[in-house]
Amino acid sequence: MKFDGSVVPIIDLTPARTGSEADRQAVAEQVGAAARSIGFLVVSGHGVPAEAIEAAATASRALFDLSGPEKGKYRSPDPAVYRGYFGIETGNLASTIGEEEAKPDHREYYNIGRFDLDESDPYFTTPTARRIFQPNIWPDADVPAFQPAIVTYYHEMEKLAALLMELCARALNLSPDWFADKIDRHITNMVISNYPDQPEALEDGQLRAGAHTDYGGLTILKTEDKPGGLEVLTADGRWEAVPIVPGAFIINLGDLMAQWTNDEWVSTMHRVVNPPRDKGVGSRRQSLVFFHQPNYDAVIECIPTCAIDKAPKYARTTSLEHLEMKMDQMNDTPKFKEAEAA
Repeated sequence: MKFDGSVVPIIDLTPARTGSEADRQAVAEQVGAAARSIGFLVVSGHGVPAEAIEAAATASRALFDLSGPEKGKYRSPDPAVYRGYFGIETGNLASTIGEEEAKPDHREYYNIGRFDLDESDPYFTTPTARRIFQPNIWPDADVPAFQPAIVTYYHEMEKLAALLMELCARALNLSPDWFADKIDRHITNMVISNYPDQPEALEDGQLRAGAHTDYGGLTILKTEDKPGGLEVLTADGRWEAVPIVPGAFIINLGDLMAQWTNDEWVSTMHRVVNPPRDKGVGSRRQSLVFFHQPNYDAVIECIPTCAIDKAPKYARTTSLEHLEMKMDQMNDTPKFKEAEAA
């Protein structure tokens, strides 16, 4: 584990993928240390093929390069369904932490929900499942490469998330497979954000993405090293830039994981800032964000190893109940809308 001058550690996952049991445990200890201190880490050696990352990024860029009317064809006709295209400044992440007067985020984004569902499995056909697993909106007519690229990338993120959750289990002194049956039918959304160039200054107080925490278990972010990027709020109140390491992913914990661990692990406030005025042109930045959320019926209660020295702080709930509770804190927000970004 190294820091490169940042409060966010950089962790090589190679030993966890290819090494011995002791190697896996050593990496898990590094993950646990980051989870307790800042709730953010950067991971290299993750095993995700570079071609899969590049294909997803290229197809996403082609999607956002479409004209406004072309992108508008891929909006959901139902505002309660969080799928497809959302235009510039239609989101306001700071409102999720009660800052209702905050300016809208200067970004556009596209949301993808889970696909390839096993219709023979009753889990995916219950009334609850029907509400959650809405059909995706694919821009096949204009960007035919988008769907296959995103499907491949999403599956790679599922594998990486499973490895990270195994490391989390080890770090919490649990069986390595403790989370496995809680994430095998997850309800993850993937959000692709495009932060355009800023040839002109935004309104005072307006950001690319306002300060917020994520809702779920953990977030896997792939982004670009462009002016105006991701910052994390430290325990002593400073905003610090998160390092962009070529080929690496940024990982952060969400509110659900903090609650699951009895607040031993932290879900940290973060934001996406504007580029310096002299670098506004050429600062276009794109992010692929995988918001890993456990199975909708996964029980969320204090992990046994997190209640040894103190009593549980939170009542028993489920993954879906927790998600709905977080969304209900937002004004005028459709259910199942995970208004998150990185």
